[in-house]
Amino acid sequence: MVTAAGLSGWRGWLTLKQQELGRAQPALDATPAQPSAASRIEMADLKERIRKLEAIAAGVDL
Repeated sequence: MVTAAGLSGWRGWLTLKQQELGRAQPALDATPAQPSAASRIEMADLKERIRKLEAIAAGVDL
């Protein structure tokens, strides 16, 4: 129960951060900028953490 609540909070925090990142990008740019290597690595790390937390919440042993 506590794990499910923690996972829900984590997802909410990630959604908030994604919205903040979306607002930080300039809207006037005609061509979309390619994400930097650091941001791609950070997103991959966050996705891996989410995958692990979901596995823990589901009771799967990694």
